[in-house]
Amino acid sequence: MANNIIELKVEGMDCNNCAMSITKYLERKGLQDVYVNFQTKEVRFRPDEERMTLEQIKAGIHKLGYTVVEEEKPKPWWTLERKLIMSAIFTAPLLLGHILMSLGVHLTFMHNNWLQLLICLPVFMIGLLHFGKSAWNSLIRTGIANMDVLIFVGSTAAFIYSLIGTILKEPNYIFYETSATIITLVLLGNWFEHRAVKQTTTAIGELTKLQVEKAKRIMPSGAIVTINRDEIQINDILQVNEGDKIPSDGILISGDATLNESMLTGESAPVEKNIDDKVIGASIVTSGNLQMRVTAIGKDTVLSQMIELVKTAQQDKPDIQRLADRISAIFVPSVLIISLLTLIVGHFVFDLTFQKALMNSIAVLVISCPCAMGLATPTAVMVGVGRLAKNGILVKGGQTVELFANIKNMVFDKTGTLTTGDFHIQHIEYHIEDKAFAKALIYKMEQHSSHPIAHSLVRELASQVNGVHLDDLKVTEEKGVGIFAEDAEGNSYRISAKPGTNDLGHQTIQLTQNEQLLASIDISDQLKPEALVTMNYLRKAGINPVILSGDKQSRTAAIAEKLKVETFYAEKLPGEKLRIIEELSKNAPTAMVGDGINDAPALARATIGVSLSNASQAAIQSAQIVLLNGNLFHLPKAISIAKHTVLTIKQNLFWAFAYNIVAIPIAAMGFLNPMWGALFMAFSDVVVIGNSIRLKKKRID
Repeated sequence: MANNIIELKVEGMDCNNCAMSITKYLERKGLQDVYVNFQTKEVRFRPDEERMTLEQIKAGIHKLGYTVVEEEKPKPWWTLERKLIMSAIFTAPLLLGHILMSLGVHLTFMHNNWLQLLICLPVFMIGLLHFGKSAWNSLIRTGIANMDVLIFVGSTAAFIYSLIGTILKEPNYIFYETSATIITLVLLGNWFEHRAVKQTTTAIGELTKLQVEKAKRIMPSGAIVTINRDEIQINDILQVNEGDKIPSDGILISGDATLNESMLTGESAPVEKNIDDKVIGASIVTSGNLQMRVTAIGKDTVLSQMIELVKTAQQDKPDIQRLADRISAIFVPSVLIISLLTLIVGHFVFDLTFQKALMNSIAVLVISCPCAMGLATPTAVMVGVGRLAKNGILVKGGQTVELFANIKNMVFDKTGTLTTGDFHIQHIEYHIEDKAFAKALIYKMEQHSSHPIAHSLVRELASQVNGVHLDDLKVTEEKGVGIFAEDAEGNSYRISAKPGTNDLGHQTIQLTQNEQLLASIDISDQLKPEALVTMNYLRKAGINPVILSGDKQSRTAAIAEKLKVETFYAEKLPGEKLRIIEELSKNAPTAMVGDGINDAPALARATIGVSLSNASQAAIQSAQIVLLNGNLFHLPKAISIAKHTVLTIKQNLFWAFAYNIVAIPIAAMGFLNPMWGALFMAFSDVVVIGNSIRLKKKRID
């Protein structure tokens, strides 16, 4: 259990402060990998039975005032919508009577203060329970006052002042319509906000719907049985027919088919799959039938990784949000002080009537909106990361998006990144008579390498080495140097690149035994067709492209010239690559683009690691950004979406700060009625969220 992540669904979280209170509580208890998302109602952590049992954790969350949902429960009757409707019904006559009275039309009930009290009382009770409970809990749980503190104080001040006026029979003290309208309009704003927030998390829902519920398992007897998704096991053989979804990640072992992977990789063109090709769970078989062997299930599948990354996008806050967080922490106390000063200074210094000074003070409270600052970043990040995921681009957290948008150097590995990495044997020249032995040596030794050249050689030689066994061979690989082996008789073997020069796309590797040449293999590789377009985009975007390769100077220089890349490094060993990446990263934010396996150390050392690893599990773990289809065309798209996401965050924060900087002084100077203040405040959050939602459909070149 200690190695598993526990997931709980927790009701009662309404804002970032709620999430912070649970996060702080669990971290104080010593739990690791704590993640709380108030939008999706998820609480996740790595348990430690020696510190706290799961039941103790649930009890602790309950004491904080939240509810751990053990099973899916029906929607409660007393919803936000019903609160809003009930409040609106009772607020309408009070507000209408006030408006008509200001126009010179007098209604009888408006002169009966006790009747106004009875009409306002249900609305005030709703506000007391809704905002009062939230305000009290925010102070008790986190020690940080949230927006509901301002709403509660403002509406309560208007109600109590009116109640005193009713008891003292002072008609000038009556502001029941102000109290009721504040509560109703803020409830309306909350309703709009909740609806809008749901739209920022649609990417999670859309990805979750892609999961396959049923699969057809082929039994040892040959019979086919239908099983549920959670019954699928590693190495199960599954039958997938035309029109079906691939149930889980695996390898095609029989048949051939055309798959639509667009919902996962963003690649619109169908993909042909043959024996030994990888297939991704949730992709659709558009034509053909196949049998597959399952290689990953549950949380280890590509789709589950995508869902996980989108869910945790808010966990890693961008630096741009940290200033907003610090300001938000002192915002509500500052507003309360400004409101109190507005009352005191207005009445005692500027000789305003107490009623007018009080209304100005209440207006300051209700027009202030700290929530807009809290929502500015997470909503934009959620939408931006969701859009990236729908294009087959996985991004680990909001800080990654911000860093990637500001990248100045983009370093590319050559083989498999700028070139296809799909090598083909052009010619093998043998220097011994036993050709089968030489082929078997190459095949056996290259199986121990993860380099694209090795993969290609193994693939092409697999059908040519039958009958030769080299079980006693001990093989080791030295990255960037070659592959070495030794047999039981003490013979040493080596596969390495031939010294000298070759043309672009062609190179020669040699097999030696005890330093004697056994075979020379000419292989070829091609430049990716999208490589030049990508380099042109980077230059226009002000990003410096760099090629970093372990290949020969001549071949690296030829590719750099063809791609018009001025800065390149050749013949670099893995340790040298790391030093170059480290140096570039010190001078400017640097991204390293590689295949996610051979380049894992360099990916980790760069400011941002970008993997083109075609959805391998190693790639998802080794890089901050993963392009699932391995296509360089998606790199400019990833940069553009990241830049627009950061732009949206800046727009949201500008609005949130500017709104409060302008609105609070206007309210303090008496130019804004509290009811208008409540209306403006109610929609300020919606403006921020709406701008984030716009990112979903925004045209991005």
